[in-house]
Amino acid sequence: MPSISELARMDAVTIAREVRARRLSAVEVTDAAIERMNALDPALHAFCTKAPDVARTAAQRVDDELRAGRDPGPLAGVPIGIKDLVSTAGIRTTSASWAYADFVPDEDDVVVERLRAAGAVILGKTNATEFGYSGTSDNPLFEATRNPWNPELSPGGSSAGSAAAVASGMCPFSIGSDGGGSVRIPASFCGLYGIKASMGRVPLYPGCKDERFPGVSSWESLEHIGPISRTVADSALMLSVISGPDDRDRYSLPAADFDWLEALKGDLRGLRVAYSPDFGYVTVDPRVREIARRAVKVFEDLGCVVEEANPGWENPASAFEAIMFNETDLRGMRKLADQLGDRMSPHLSAGLRRHWTAEEFTDAMIDRKRLCNAMWRFMRNYDLLLTPTLAALPFEIGPLGKLGPNTIAGKSVSETHWLSFTFPMNFTGQPAATVPAGWTDDGLPVGLQIVGRHLADRLVLRASAAFEAAAPWKHRWPKVSMNEGKGP
Repeated sequence: MPSISELARMDAVTIAREVRARRLSAVEVTDAAIERMNALDPALHAFCTKAPDVARTAAQRVDDELRAGRDPGPLAGVPIGIKDLVSTAGIRTTSASWAYADFVPDEDDVVVERLRAAGAVILGKTNATEFGYSGTSDNPLFEATRNPWNPELSPGGSSAGSAAAVASGMCPFSIGSDGGGSVRIPASFCGLYGIKASMGRVPLYPGCKDERFPGVSSWESLEHIGPISRTVADSALMLSVISGPDDRDRYSLPAADFDWLEALKGDLRGLRVAYSPDFGYVTVDPRVREIARRAVKVFEDLGCVVEEANPGWENPASAFEAIMFNETDLRGMRKLADQLGDRMSPHLSAGLRRHWTAEEFTDAMIDRKRLCNAMWRFMRNYDLLLTPTLAALPFEIGPLGKLGPNTIAGKSVSETHWLSFTFPMNFTGQPAATVPAGWTDDGLPVGLQIVGRHLADRLVLRASAAFEAAAPWKHRWPKVSMNEGKGP
């Protein structure tokens, strides 16, 4: 039996293969993951609700199925964390809000149904921001999640715990949700791979759909669910399980006409690639800019024709905020805000209490259409678009409601400016991934965003895998260990 440290380094593809071949026991893998979670989580706060009994029961079922000669599924025995905004039957799901502090759903989200059926072992729920309304890592209900690369810094959000759990080796992959970048943001800050497939590839329900639960029922035209993992192959494996149509999600697409794991194969020679270092208006940390530039050079080395170009839209930040609140149950959430008072995140409470006008909402819709039209016209000239994933490096965890740095590269910016590269892809619904582009001299990760045309998920995965092979990152671990926090 491998040690806990050795199991922590195993990717999901390897664990599933070894468990299915009965060279590893799902129960042993799960016990090791639980032990590592219990050792590291008091410092990182990746999990807000642990479910060891649920995990051990699921693992025992996998081993029993294998002993009986039955196939437990493609994720047999693989430990996984589920973001606390994603519904799990029988496991508390708080949405990181006092409003749902004791809520235990009676049904799984579609993706959770599929993960359980595929043999995955749910360790528990991973920490998030309140209802996902922030790209940071704190909420009123639980301790803020810490970045395994430097616990004084934010791991990004809102899928903060999902990324911290994977980066520290508690589990090989996790579920995040992404309404404005919340898979890609923490994956970038934690030195991981994260991808949101094209909107509709992964169906959502009850998240964004269930009108009974204010806050849970928000962001329908923006939200995606996707994997955060250490390797591209692990994300592809998860997508092979959680993607495909479901009648509970009116946006869901027919099954992909390709194999998700086979999509990783192939070279990039001759691809036309645009690189936009700043969209023409984003203030970017010079260290981020330089590391991203070097990562783009890898695509040239892989045979791509790369040119610097901007899609040509104006800063859409105000439109994003308006659409976010337009797709919120304002009546229901304002009641929650009144009930919770100062137990609600101050930035969320302020947004709910703002007097939004119909014109602000409809102007935002027009701005989104303008951006989407600019993007499809731009992408007709390119196969891929590359950008930095985020405009800033991981920053210190601030007081609740602090949404990000006020200055980048010595310039005053809004607290959400560092998110400028991610949320436009939620407007368009295009596939977008982040790969670890490199690390700063003081050991902080920087991500590169890879964006494909509408429905070009296969190419985004192929490009991600080619970059991973050319500039591997799997061997890089934060200074976290079972005992001293100095490496797994």
